[in-house]
Amino acid sequence: MTKEKETKEKTKKNVHKVKVRYEKDKWYKVLDDAFNTKRKDVTVAGFRKGKVPKDVYLKKFGKESLYMDAVDLLVNEAYTKALDDSKLIPIVKPKLDITSIDDNHVEFEFTFTTKPELKIKKYKGLKVGKEEVKVSQEEIDHEIGHILERYSELVVKEGKIADGDVAIIDFEGFKDGVAFEGGKSSNFELKIGSKSFIPGFEEGLIGLKKGDKKDLKLTFPEDYQAADLAGAKVVFKVEIKEVKERKERKLDKELFEDLAMEGINTKAALEKEIKKNIEARKDMEAENKYVDDLLDAVAKNVEVDIPEELVEEESQRLMGRFSEQLSLQGITLDLYYQFTNTSEEDLKANFEKEAYRNVLYRLMLEEVASLEKITTTKKEVEKQADDLAKKYNMDKEEFLNNFGGLEMIEYDLKIRRVIDLLKDLNKK
Repeated sequence: MTKEKETKEKTKKNVHKVKVRYEKDKWYKVLDDAFNTKRKDVTVAGFRKGKVPKDVYLKKFGKESLYMDAVDLLVNEAYTKALDDSKLIPIVKPKLDITSIDDNHVEFEFTFTTKPELKIKKYKGLKVGKEEVKVSQEEIDHEIGHILERYSELVVKEGKIADGDVAIIDFEGFKDGVAFEGGKSSNFELKIGSKSFIPGFEEGLIGLKKGDKKDLKLTFPEDYQAADLAGAKVVFKVEIKEVKERKERKLDKELFEDLAMEGINTKAALEKEIKKNIEARKDMEAENKYVDDLLDAVAKNVEVDIPEELVEEESQRLMGRFSEQLSLQGITLDLYYQFTNTSEEDLKANFEKEAYRNVLYRLMLEEVASLEKITTTKKEVEKQADDLAKKYNMDKEEFLNNFGGLEMIEYDLKIRRVIDLLKDLNKK
């Protein structure tokens, strides 16, 4: 007869060891199944491939060679049994160990991390407010200045180089009288004041004019990425080929035509549009800060022991997102580590605080949702999915596949409602 045995041992808060043991008949059958699968690819002298008898196979390879294949065949069933018998709901991927195994039995041990108990002492009447958004005339003028600069034209300048001009230069760098790699270029366009070159280079060109030549005696920064040049004294031989300056634009008919902004053909209309855009940006920033301040205020009234496994999982998610963002710029994590002289451990440490906060907020919001009985209907979730798919110009099915399905839409909608409720409950 097959004997199955399940035991549960709680090792520490929210982390549970669940053991599932299979013995004799059940284990014998799985070992037979493993043999029947494995022998298809086994060749033994005197037998056709896949036709080796079991006794011959066991004599040659031993029963131990079937153990791991049998474990693979049984692990899903063992996992389901561990869940059913323990009645636990893991919130991160469980860890698996084979605690003992031989010809007559196998014992699985699953480590389940469950949702921690969380207590909120107070989440109402915290009086958290949103900052009032104001736009000054100075901010509007500053943005207009950016527009005028963006639409200005570079024209040839006959005079001397000044800060903000563009110098067309030939240059070559020498260390100890020998030209170094990467230190030479012709007809290079350099905006003075851009800090594109090492300290002293751009400043050394101010006052020169077309045709002038100059030797710049400089020192590379101690932390320069090329080790052979870090802290080195060098000489750059520079020739000024041409000097250009920006021709200032005016808020005239020609500029408004270049802007091609519907309904914008006067300074007053432009200022109104700029003010509206700045207000929208600042309002979004104020809203994000408002939500952060609100959640932080509630979190100060929370008691919870967050399992390390949850923070670790969130850290990995954040690192994965960061890696994806780098890849959009054509940079791998390995290159990032080289450029920044850091390691995976450094990056992970940088994300740990954010990961902890994210987990804390998520658990906290879920608890408020439970306390306040926040719910959603199927119709609301479907409409939200339709609206989001339309917003991102995606087919609904494609959007759901990318977003994580209707369950994720439902969760996101519920959390948004919790945040809206917290706003109402904590107004100044």
